[in-house]
Amino acid sequence: MPSVEYSAEDVVEAAYRPIGDAALVSWGGGSGPWPLELEPQVDYRVRYSAWNMDAGHQAGPPMDDDPLVDRYLLQFWPARPAPDRVVKETSKQAAYWHKFAREQPTPAELAEQKQEKARQAEELRLAEYAAAWGGALPSERMEGAPHGRELSALDRALVDALEQTDPHTLRSIARWAARRACEEAGYAGTEQIAGVLDRMDHGADWFETLHGPPPVEPRTEPHATAQLVLQAHGWFDNREPIENTTTVVSSTFNDDPFQAAVETVWFATQPFADKGQLLVELRERFLTNPAS
Repeated sequence: MPSVEYSAEDVVEAAYRPIGDAALVSWGGGSGPWPLELEPQVDYRVRYSAWNMDAGHQAGPPMDDDPLVDRYLLQFWPARPAPDRVVKETSKQAAYWHKFAREQPTPAELAEQKQEKARQAEELRLAEYAAAWGGALPSERMEGAPHGRELSALDRALVDALEQTDPHTLRSIARWAARRACEEAGYAGTEQIAGVLDRMDHGADWFETLHGPPPVEPRTEPHATAQLVLQAHGWFDNREPIENTTTVVSSTFNDDPFQAAVETVWFATQPFADKGQLLVELRERFLTNPAS
């Protein structure tokens, strides 16, 4: 450890460990760097001594031909880590920056603040997520249900009730909702759609529900051609009635009865000017007095 330059007006010491090639640069990086030739990953003690800091602060940056006003000395030596310390304080500039440094959080406080900030961010994220699901965090089953979030935002209590409903009733709810949507849209009076709804209620499989029973005699001439038509998944007012019917009826065939009920009920609200009307009817028919 070098001896302290007691002619200096301000002296501070701190622990320092280079993580790579250490170098000295001017404030703002305007000049330098000047390599310090310190061993990386070795603990050092660094001392910063200053003369005429206040005068230098008032004088501003010197030109090349100006006499030196303030000067500084940096000294490094190998040493075990120890707390920072102010060896000597004289100038107003040093007093200002010491006060500023003392007001800064310690590494432990910074870590605690970081954890608290992360906790608050997570709390906000969960609150926003819960708000999107009608005011409460969803269960894993709800998250997996197509349009579960949309229906939860509309009526979270209903989705909670559906999650506690038995599979048989959920299937009944899905089929009832699909039929009710077609009725509200004015589709149920057409022969084609009425047939689809009747076959759905009688337990036909998906293909037979939408296309009718297969012919008794297999056709030989002409050859039957299967065609796959891709369309947007949802209920849209400007589509053909049979397309919307196909959408809402197909959702009743989801392998999971809860998912079938949630998705179908959501689709079924679309033709209603007041979406809550369908949900009121659903509660009265299946949840308030299910025995009837």
